[in-house]
Amino acid sequence: MMALAILFVASLWAGAQNALAGGGSFITLPSLMLTGMDARAANITSTVALFPAQLVMGFTGRSDAMSPPGLPMRTLFVISLIGGAIGALILLWTPPTVFARLVPWLVLFATALFAWGSFFRKPPQPGEAHLPPWGAAIVQFFIAVYGGYFGGGIGLLMMASLTMAGLAVRTAGASKNILTGVMNASAVAIFALSSDIHWMQAAVTAVGASFGGWAGAVMLRTVNERLLKLGVIAIGVLLTIGLFWTAP
Repeated sequence: MMALAILFVASLWAGAQNALAGGGSFITLPSLMLTGMDARAANITSTVALFPAQLVMGFTGRSDAMSPPGLPMRTLFVISLIGGAIGALILLWTPPTVFARLVPWLVLFATALFAWGSFFRKPPQPGEAHLPPWGAAIVQFFIAVYGGYFGGGIGLLMMASLTMAGLAVRTAGASKNILTGVMNASAVAIFALSSDIHWMQAAVTAVGASFGGWAGAVMLRTVNERLLKLGVIAIGVLLTIGLFWTAP
């Protein structure tokens, strides 16, 4: 019960973190591992548990969403569904011991990506586009595969690709929220058949993250986003060090 109580508090934090600045999976992954499951099971359980909150975020901002010029949203939906399913299947085919060795590198990549997107990436100019429609479609497919497999940093990857394809930042953010839910929908459908899901922990995480996401949306106008992003990076660095230290 104590472990579940800690998991619930961590999930509240993760939900708020996702709503405010992103990076909530950096909190849910180690919290789920602390309840006794291996890294692959924790990753699968986290994906399923955070899915309801992702749907709420996507639905809430749907009026601001738009696809890049020359690339219909329907096409992005299909690409995201297929890519997410492929990534999920690859994860299920990956032995837990192999995934445990990969996790520190995946977290390191996601942390570096979050730091780049938060503090070093140059904001796009209005109307500026560097990716043609076919290029944006290919990039979205690989992001979806990565998202179905691990998921850390997919929001920043999509923000970068969608803005490079010609979307304004606010529009790209709304589209990103919808596409995240779409790619995880196929992953969750596949993971639902997996014995790696710990349903009790998933339910606790889902409830906590949903309440945390609501609280984060309320706090969005008053909380210092820069400090939140620095907090995510600090958690990512500490988690990376800890995972490398305990890696098999």
